[in-house]
Amino acid sequence: MCSSRVDPLFIFRSFLNGMDGVFIGGCWPGECHYSTEGNYDALTKKYIYKKLLAHIGINPDRLRLEWVSASEGIRFAEVMNDFSKQLIDMGPIGKAEGLTGDELKSRLDVAASLVPYLKLVEREKIRVRFKTEKEYEEYFNGDEFSKLFDEMIAQKVTTGQLIALLRKQDCTIGDIAQALALDRSVVTKQLHASIRQGFIHFDADNKRYCVGSQG
Repeated sequence: MCSSRVDPLFIFRSFLNGMDGVFIGGCWPGECHYSTEGNYDALTKKYIYKKLLAHIGINPDRLRLEWVSASEGIRFAEVMNDFSKQLIDMGPIGKAEGLTGDELKSRLDVAASLVPYLKLVEREKIRVRFKTEKEYEEYFNGDEFSKLFDEMIAQKVTTGQLIALLRKQDCTIGDIAQALALDRSVVTKQLHASIRQGFIHFDADNKRYCVGSQG
């Protein structure tokens, strides 16, 4: 199977099922068996989803992409041994990041729920085609991608985390800021946007925000 066919949802399902790391192996650049150059699509996904993992507080090094051809058995063994050692040194997912089991599951659930939207964003706004890995690295570590990520992905993630939190309990702005480790101004902006969309409302009697529309 081409590395580009690895659905990002598989990544989050693996973490939700207790895996400490996810490895994706692909053909070397320039040696793709398909005219679509799927390994470069996999490279694009790697950068997007590693940044997403970091955004939700999970070590992005838990996701690894390597070029390994079918004939490189020794290299494959070396890469897997190195990745296994790296994960052991890193520690169990969630615990190593200082997250409780519930916090980890909540964050991964939010990320997984956004995969259909993220596929659309990738196809319509982010998909690029360069000739070298260095060009991909420069683009995805540059200001243009960072701006796109903040505007089109980070805000969606924050909204998802916000709603997931309010499904468990009604909260004040301070409660939300503390639980999500966000600045109060960011929380206020997201709350106002979610209220306009009808996702949440403010309970004036209890002075807390709640899921659902008022009335």
